[in-house]
Amino acid sequence: MEHVDVLIAGAGLSGVGTACRLREQCPDKSLAILEARDATGGTWDLFRYPGIRSDSDMFTLGYPFRPWEEAEAIADGPAIRRYIRDTAREYGVERHIRLNRRIVAARWSSADARWSVDVERTDTGEREQLTCGFLVGCTGYYRYDEGYTPELPGIEDFHGPVIHPQHWPEDLDYDGKRVIVVGSGATAVTLVPAMAPRAAHVTMLQRSPSYVVSLPGRDPLATALNKVLPPRVAFPIVRWKNILLALLFFQLSRRAPRLAMAMIRKGVEHRVPPGFAIDTHFSPRYQPWDQRVCLVPDGDLFAAIRSGRASIATGRIDRFTARGIRLESGEELRADVIITATGLNLLMLGGIELEVDGEPVDPADHFLYKGAMLTGVPNLAVALGYTNASWTLKADLTARYVCRLLNHMTAHGYVECRARPPAPGASSDPAIDLQAGYVLRSIDRLPKQGPSWPWRLHQNYPLDLRLLAHGRVDDGVLALSRPVEAEAPAAPLAA
Repeated sequence: MEHVDVLIAGAGLSGVGTACRLREQCPDKSLAILEARDATGGTWDLFRYPGIRSDSDMFTLGYPFRPWEEAEAIADGPAIRRYIRDTAREYGVERHIRLNRRIVAARWSSADARWSVDVERTDTGEREQLTCGFLVGCTGYYRYDEGYTPELPGIEDFHGPVIHPQHWPEDLDYDGKRVIVVGSGATAVTLVPAMAPRAAHVTMLQRSPSYVVSLPGRDPLATALNKVLPPRVAFPIVRWKNILLALLFFQLSRRAPRLAMAMIRKGVEHRVPPGFAIDTHFSPRYQPWDQRVCLVPDGDLFAAIRSGRASIATGRIDRFTARGIRLESGEELRADVIITATGLNLLMLGGIELEVDGEPVDPADHFLYKGAMLTGVPNLAVALGYTNASWTLKADLTARYVCRLLNHMTAHGYVECRARPPAPGASSDPAIDLQAGYVLRSIDRLPKQGPSWPWRLHQNYPLDLRLLAHGRVDDGVLALSRPVEAEAPAAPLAA
């Protein structure tokens, strides 16, 4: 049976980044990356709906070791996919990627100090097995095979197509047609301005509003610095500027939510037509960063509204009709095409079934240690990004921590690492601290965070950089073990 030192699940942004860090910092470790789909890129290859783009700037969503050199700070899906694949090729990671391989189960043996991994070939249905010394889950936290669609009464009565953005058909024709986009999150605010130029009209139908903030599509500081500095010098300056500004806004939202709300509202007022019903359509019932704030580059959503080619309707759905959607208010919205941008289904570790010494592991029963490992589960790391900042910031810190951990274990002859949980009875919260529907629907399936570090997530990149990239590995919470030595032979009986 084939054995590798480190096995990575997923060849998206996190998986490729983790592999690059391993090649750089642990060159003696053998490596394999298993990707369930037939292409690399993860999220940025899966989603193909119009306008698909990042909701974070590429100076922080990109890898810190490979500068983002394109002009657009808020990049579209194809550009991000190209960036991931170019990075994999440039850093020698591409040859370690095996496509069409889904990890079905992984079983840890303390006696052997290794994982036995069952793999399904998604193209042929065949099964394979291999073993590894360390397993890294870079699968994100949502299901790739299905999105979330709530119960929509009368949906079968509608005469046109109903599309979920996660499964966008290449041949969908919406030219000159009336489109309703159901939802108010990042996907909806992306779809509306992207579809408006070709559609007859696009209506964003939301049950309740989200916070929407406009940012320049091109970073002014990056544009200025790139004229006088090489990319490897300009990139970290712009990156740290964006990290600190995002952290400042998050802290402001937590400590002075009314001020943050007023600032967001002022930005909306400058961009919507006179007399627009801001209180109805852009004033959420929650505070900023209780859910993710939606970013729109160059105010494109507001521009589509001002042009008259897009509009917003706020209200609850009564039922679908043959001609569109009727609201509880009695108003009927006409449509030829309906897009259900209604969210995601969460799935930890890509649905891998875990066992430790014959005992099944449910991630929801475990705490996160340093935001990177499940307590009590040996030699396993999970790449989970920030909720208040770019995903890659935290995923890259996790990769760097894994490299430091592996090198520490090798240097001291350890073969197993296992994080201890907090004291019995310790308070806990869900690992993902958001009030978004996709989190609340799956809260009983998420790992927990504890009352204090290292079981508490900070959502603070500068602090995590110090703790994960430079803090002690052997911190007294992480139990490290050497190989189990064979028992000494029994002494012979006296004559």
